[in-house]
Amino acid sequence: MKPAILPLAILLFVSSQLWSQSTTNENQMKWMQGWTNFDPNNKEYAEAEEELLTIIDQDSYLRNDVVYLMSGNVYVTNGATLTIQEGTVIRCDTETSTSLVITKGSRLIARGVKGQPIVFTSNKSPKARKSGDWGGIVIAGSGTINSPSEAGIIEGNFLPQYSLYGGKDDSEMTAIMTYVRIEYAGKKINKSKELNGLSLYALGKKSILNNIMVSYSADDSFEFFGGTVDMNNLISYKAKDDDYDFTLGYTGELYNIVAVRHPYISDISGSYAIEIDGYDKKSGMTSLPLSLVKIKDATLINLSDNSNYQHTGAAISSKNLGRLVFRDSRISGFANVVKFDKSYSSYGEIEKSFSLENSIFNVHDTNVLVPFESKAEAQKLLKYNMFTTQFKSVGDLFEKPLDSKNPKFTLKQSRDSYTVMQ
Repeated sequence: MKPAILPLAILLFVSSQLWSQSTTNENQMKWMQGWTNFDPNNKEYAEAEEELLTIIDQDSYLRNDVVYLMSGNVYVTNGATLTIQEGTVIRCDTETSTSLVITKGSRLIARGVKGQPIVFTSNKSPKARKSGDWGGIVIAGSGTINSPSEAGIIEGNFLPQYSLYGGKDDSEMTAIMTYVRIEYAGKKINKSKELNGLSLYALGKKSILNNIMVSYSADDSFEFFGGTVDMNNLISYKAKDDDYDFTLGYTGELYNIVAVRHPYISDISGSYAIEIDGYDKKSGMTSLPLSLVKIKDATLINLSDNSNYQHTGAAISSKNLGRLVFRDSRISGFANVVKFDKSYSSYGEIEKSFSLENSIFNVHDTNVLVPFESKAEAQKLLKYNMFTTQFKSVGDLFEKPLDSKNPKFTLKQSRDSYTVMQ
């Protein structure tokens, strides 16, 4: 049952703040125009003309008047910089294990622009592409990770001499990526492991990553392994596993992020819009900071309705003492807002690790799932946010969320179904 509403004066104040927030969001969502593609399986790409080398060990430049084929794992090594011109298309072989790996000490400069994004996509023809057609993009930096080893080996079957990441340089610059689309990545390595659309290992603050869309990844869209890089204007579209996954003490800020999930697309182990681990339980915890992610203006949507909402889970999974701070966000279509694991032993511990403020949520089950008794107390965690008194289908809350080519994920103007939690 929903808690009682606040006094009218507080209700009006909070409502006015949320109205302002959602109106601002409608303007901010315009950043998605001009470079995204929500229907990539019908996109025609020219045939590949030139195949990339397996080892790029000197500064190299990819031009937009050539369509490239990436076949097998491509490693940028020896401190080299791979620069990709705006509008360049890289088609990725689906018959081999294909990924772009920026090794530690090397760099990727991929500056797309609106109207001319850089595209990494499946080499299959239109309507034949599917999640996991190829591996993904892996970037290894020299920043800190919360692990006793102080360094790690990137996940996947990569050459060991090119697989090291991590260090002590949180101010390093390994990548510049703007206006980039990554389509149909996340190839399965074995029964228990798949690659992500974009894997970021220990990237420092000076890296610049924004306006990136990962669509139809067979594993996570974005995964952060330690590091301190801040990012903004990110889209995860219909990932099979998590949309944004944080671990190994990642500490940073994300602004303007979108996750669009489908109730029938999920990994057997459970999938979330946000999954955070304070540290990796397998490698152990150190005195370095645990993962702390500050997120502003997030839109986390499951495209569920009254016929399929029962297939959804929590929007957020918080594990191993991970810490999350949300502001000015929208969470809709899930069973729960957030689920905590057994590493949080009390409400007081959770209260220090999670906050959601000035936001709107629409879920069909218990708002907060906790691993201890006094579960009613945990619902106070979401005070001063708006919620729907009854679960609403995605089409009832958002403008054109199911449009296959030009969806719109801004809230409709009506606020009649919202109230305020105590």
